[in-house]
Amino acid sequence: MGKFVISTRKNGEFQFNLVAGNGQVILTSEGYTTKAACLNGVESVRKNSQELARFEKKTTEGGAFRFNLKATNGQVIGVSQNYTTEAGCDNGIESVTKNAPDAAISDETVA
Repeated sequence: MGKFVISTRKNGEFQFNLVAGNGQVILTSEGYTTKAACLNGVESVRKNSQELARFEKKTTEGGAFRFNLKATNGQVIGVSQNYTTEAGCDNGIESVTKNAPDAAISDETVA
């Protein structure tokens, strides 16, 4: 089962990673100034990950594949890692749709 891992960046912003059951990061958020905004981002991923139209596949200049997950307003709420194949990218999208709705939250910002 996947989980959302909340952490703090070097600049003090909060971010989350959606981590699959095998420990691989499958989605990374933008930076948020507050933990509450970060948690709202997690909820947005849970909701929007269930609509395939919210996923935008891209190809990098180097020929790698990646995807963005967008909210209903078009804002990017999470980005994937790079994949060497389009099939790998598709598997990443499938993993987000499976893991996000019920993923636990692991808050690494709490001492």
